[in-house]
Amino acid sequence: MAKLFIVPTPVGNLEDITIRAIRILKEVDLVLAEDTRKGQNLLRHYEIEKQVISFHKDNEHRMLPSVLGRLQEGQTLALISEAGMPGISDPGFLLVRACIENNMEVESLPGPTAFVPALVNSGIPCDRFFFEGFLPAKKGRNKRLAEISNLPHTLVLYESPHRLLRTLKDLTGHLGSERKTAIAKEISKIHEHTFRGTLGELTGLFEKTEGKPKGEYVIIVEGKKKSGV
Repeated sequence: MAKLFIVPTPVGNLEDITIRAIRILKEVDLVLAEDTRKGQNLLRHYEIEKQVISFHKDNEHRMLPSVLGRLQEGQTLALISEAGMPGISDPGFLLVRACIENNMEVESLPGPTAFVPALVNSGIPCDRFFFEGFLPAKKGRNKRLAEISNLPHTLVLYESPHRLLRTLKDLTGHLGSERKTAIAKEISKIHEHTFRGTLGELTGLFEKTEGKPKGEYVIIVEGKKKSGV
C-alpha cells in the first residue's frame, strides 16, 4: 500500500533511533534523503540496503512530481533529513502537503529532534514555548526580532556556528541583556555542552572566550516578564 513515512533520524548519537524507524527503513521501497551521503552512512550502520535519492530544499519543487508519481504507482517511501525530524527547519512540509492534497497516506514517526532535549535541559520554563527556528538571515530579520522580543513564552531558536555570535548580539539588542539563556551545543554528540547565564553574559562568553564556534546550536531564551515581576 502506497504511503509516505516521515522518519526522524539521530541528531548525534546513532543509538538515538527507534526500533520502529529501523524497521520502516528496511521495509520501504525507496528512501528520500536531504543528504544522500549521510543517509547512506546511516543505512549502512544498520545494515540496511536501500536505494537513496536526493530530496532537499534546492530540488524539492522539481522532485515533487516524480515522488508523487512513485506513490501513485503504489510504492512506499521514507523521507529522512540530515538529522532530526523532517519538516522542522528541514525539507518535508512541501511533500507532506502535496500528499495530503492528493489523498495519499502520510505517517510521521516520533523520534529525535534537537530542540526538545535542549529546551528541557535549559532550566528555563518549558511548559509554554515559541519555536522560531532559524531567524531570517537578511530581509525581515529586524522585524522578526522585534516581534518575538515581546512574547511571554520561552523562545527556541536554531543557529549555525558562523552566525551564532551575530544572532546573540541581535537578540541582546532587541531583548535586553538580562534574560536567562541557555545555549546547547552539539546535542547528543561527543562534545555536547550547555552554556547557561544571561543573554548578555553568554554573548560576552562567545565573543571573548569561546573562540570560533563549531557544530550546531540551539538557543533558549526566557520570555518577556510582565511588568513588576
